[in-house]
Amino acid sequence: MLPQDPSAILNQLLDEQNIRSKYFVDGLLSSRRYNRFWRYTRPDANLFFTAISVFTLQRLYPRLTPAEQPLATQFMARAQAAYPHFRNKDGLNTYNFYGTVPTAHFPHGKIMRHFRHFKLPDDIDDTAMVFLTTRPTPPELAFLVEKLAHHAASPQQPAQNTYPDCAQLRAYSTWFGQTMPVEFDACALTNMLCVVYENNLPPDQHAQDGLRFLASCIQTNRYRTDPFGCAPNYARAPLIQYHMARLIGTHNPPTLAPLRPVVVAHLHQDLAQTTYLPDQLLLAISLLNLGETPRFALPVHLPDDTFENFTFFIAGMLSAYPQPWLRRWANRPFWHIRWRCEGHNLVLLLEYLVLNRRFSPPPA
Repeated sequence: MLPQDPSAILNQLLDEQNIRSKYFVDGLLSSRRYNRFWRYTRPDANLFFTAISVFTLQRLYPRLTPAEQPLATQFMARAQAAYPHFRNKDGLNTYNFYGTVPTAHFPHGKIMRHFRHFKLPDDIDDTAMVFLTTRPTPPELAFLVEKLAHHAASPQQPAQNTYPDCAQLRAYSTWFGQTMPVEFDACALTNMLCVVYENNLPPDQHAQDGLRFLASCIQTNRYRTDPFGCAPNYARAPLIQYHMARLIGTHNPPTLAPLRPVVVAHLHQDLAQTTYLPDQLLLAISLLNLGETPRFALPVHLPDDTFENFTFFIAGMLSAYPQPWLRRWANRPFWHIRWRCEGHNLVLLLEYLVLNRRFSPPPA
């Protein structure tokens, strides 16, 4: 059974970091990438799941008990020590999903790791998580603002994966690479917008257009009816709602504030209709982040396979191609590599348990 005591979860996360393996840098949470259609699975050493777990623990830290806080501190310190392995290969202050010196894209595979074609550029998701979980200096923030603007959508390079009514937006692109097409992803945008707000950066046109893209996803209901079109690297409505609620609940940007009741209503509606426990957790966490009371009760016993088919992040192998005939197939699951991280699944469970404490007396 999965633990439901926050201290037990934190100790299990520390145990995950202590696993000595040739596949993972010390301090990382282990994960696997897979595609069931291809009968493909590989151990996958990446920054993303570890850094986003640190981000969640930092946000939860004030609500942890005095006994739990040292466990979280120990986990976060060991995780942050792994960050330099993923920093830009030329020493710039952006970060990659995979190790960079030496390059370690699609590690432990038989084909893709041998070809530069599959080498991923640095991205705004991993970079945002590092900036959110460290203390960036003013020069580092100034560099980031300039870097984001350089790779954002523009009249010369508009986003190729977006809707006609959003094609004029100059929002941040997911990728920092020169050869990658400009791509909008609602979840990645929320993470970088958190960097903007948490560091009191003036929201420039690119940040404002990112907010307009998010607003459009909500207003048109596309974030629920076409999640792949809104967030091709997450591609599921509960994951987009989880990210949206975190941004709105923490920072309540003026562009999104009028849509808060719509998001809340959708969350209540979707939580009432789903029976899939990982999605129930995501939707309940989202409501808690928005100050709402979810109509949800965690089962007393959670089997070890609760998250067996749960995927937090995907890679659409056809998403980066500009050819329309290829892009038409990009949303098909056959072309998606999926990632599983048991440690991050436990972090989501911890997030629900700790946020739900507001219905109980403050921890001693």
